[in-house]
Amino acid sequence: METTNTNIKNRANYNLAGIIPIAGQILDFTMPWHDSLMPIGQNYLAVEKAVFDCAVAGCDTIWLVCPKDIQPLIRYRLGDWVMDPIKYFTGVKFAKYPNHYEIPIYYCPVEPRDVDRRDSLSWSVITGAQYAWRVGAKISRYTTPDKYFVAFPYGMFSPYYMKDWRTKIRSDESFLISSENKTYKDGEYLPFTFFPEEFLEVRKKFRKSENKGHNAAGERLSREERYTGRYFTHDFVFGDIGSEKPHELEIPWYYNVASWEGLKNWLGSENKLDRPKDIILSYNEWNSLGVNVDDKQEE
Repeated sequence: METTNTNIKNRANYNLAGIIPIAGQILDFTMPWHDSLMPIGQNYLAVEKAVFDCAVAGCDTIWLVCPKDIQPLIRYRLGDWVMDPIKYFTGVKFAKYPNHYEIPIYYCPVEPRDVDRRDSLSWSVITGAQYAWRVGAKISRYTTPDKYFVAFPYGMFSPYYMKDWRTKIRSDESFLISSENKTYKDGEYLPFTFFPEEFLEVRKKFRKSENKGHNAAGERLSREERYTGRYFTHDFVFGDIGSEKPHELEIPWYYNVASWEGLKNWLGSENKLDRPKDIILSYNEWNSLGVNVDDKQEE
């Protein structure tokens, strides 16, 4: 069926959904808290840095896919929305239109059927994209994502490198960040984008590649060998998508902190990241739409 002009979105209504995968195989920190809550600076957590990446990139919504038991703690740090730092620092109508600068944050659980079976970072990206599409489609065609931006908690670089690339990030071409000629396709935790039609491709590849419980001979596998999807990395699942000539931003420095050695290298380096101002990144809640009226007020 041909697409009619009434279904074509205006560029002003372009919707970029930020996806932050948190649920997945644990790393080697073995701490009492989740790996995404690892401090990467003074009063600055890895998951907060990923949210800030999405805000600088120009995302309209941010979707965190995390285990249900740690959602309250992450929400305690982040709240319901984050301020768009670029619009805040460059806007002249902030006092008159403050809501134009608030980016909603949504917390998505892993499906119970996927726990300990598919809960890898790559499947978390797929889950986040699916939530963003389903929720957006129920509201309006203007809120369905036109593009997805993936940010990881375990890649350290200055997000301000992206502030002049927002137009290209929100364009109809793929976008990715590279460092020393390495990208997410090399297993690095660097941001990239993909489109809704590519979402169907990667989900199909994931399901086709995973082994749920039996080998080719029909024999039941051991527990360690079953549900191989939980070990799929993001470079394997998403490595085949993207334009032949994507918009590529080469950054001068980057640190992989997905291991204890990597975190030590980052904390011992001369490059630092400071927590954004509280007005940009702090606990914020939406105002209630309505409250219960008690009997005395009714009288």
